[in-house]
Amino acid sequence: MSVDDRLAELAQRLSEIEREWSRPEVAADPEAGKRLGREQARIAPVVQNWRALVETRAQLEGARRDRDAESEPELREFGRQVVDELAAEQDRLESAIRLQLLPHDPADERGVIIEIRAGAGGEEAALFAAQLFRMYLRYAERHRWSADALTTNETGIGGVREVIFQINGEGAYSRLRYEGGVHRVQRVPETESSGRIHTSTATVAVLAEADEVEVQIDEKDLRIDVYRSQGPGGQSVNTTDSAVRITHLPSGIVVAIQDEKSQHKNRAKALSVLRARLLDAQRQKAHDEEAAVRKVMVGSGDRSEKIRTYNFPQDRLTDHRIGLDLHGLSQILDGDLDKLMDALITTDEAERLSRLDGDVHRS
Repeated sequence: MSVDDRLAELAQRLSEIEREWSRPEVAADPEAGKRLGREQARIAPVVQNWRALVETRAQLEGARRDRDAESEPELREFGRQVVDELAAEQDRLESAIRLQLLPHDPADERGVIIEIRAGAGGEEAALFAAQLFRMYLRYAERHRWSADALTTNETGIGGVREVIFQINGEGAYSRLRYEGGVHRVQRVPETESSGRIHTSTATVAVLAEADEVEVQIDEKDLRIDVYRSQGPGGQSVNTTDSAVRITHLPSGIVVAIQDEKSQHKNRAKALSVLRARLLDAQRQKAHDEEAAVRKVMVGSGDRSEKIRTYNFPQDRLTDHRIGLDLHGLSQILDGDLDKLMDALITTDEAERLSRLDGDVHRS
């Protein structure tokens, strides 16, 4: 199917959506209305650009005829300028449409659950994990997204062995999706008297939120254990059995949540994380099937992949996937991540555009 054929299909679908709004069943179903509204919001800008492109192409063709028909130098020069302006507008619209035609990921509209775990490096790794946690919280604040810690396993001196938290806001998953993988830090720990540089790691997993309709969980597939929550050093925090551990028997996935004093709230949070992990497993399977056919570099989701190094002696961050070096670690760790996120998104879009163009040429 050609790009123009695809655009004609979208224009037809937009007309169908506009007619569907008048149907009584849509008016009576708020969820159906929301789905229709989201689809319309995705399609309308593409169709608008396509219609503008069709008009621009017609104007360009006419302007070229007028230019070539002119015999007076001044009018011919004016005609050339008009042709150049219309040609530039045509290129702009074509580029915008190609980006808009990239496959839409429904997860981009969802909230995100991020899991950070200290890796190699002992207490220094736990301190680094805590820094990453704060970095993402500060990034959420900069974008006015809401953030909520689901469970935190602290070390007692400012580090975290594990933290799972949720971020909700427009564009949260679409911008944070590239953060999954192994993050490495190189620095001299405060406890190091000899001044030697240590290397520590933390792993980050980024999961799209899943709703109950999308990922259905059968109660008979769950083993639910309750126990008293534990603080640093293993001391009991609450005097009641409020902590919840849920084991999903078919997959073997285990989720433990203990931050809330209410067993009911901990159970709800654990189920939310479990649904996100099950959805992530489905998405990872689909990604692996795609990666077996073609290389997908950015946003691969491979949690064993070393994606980034934070080098304190050189005040430099390096993202190894795209070969990007940025200086100013203090600002970055304070949530100033947009330059990095923009570079990752641009690279990912370029890769997907290349694959889209290849698919169009083959068809």
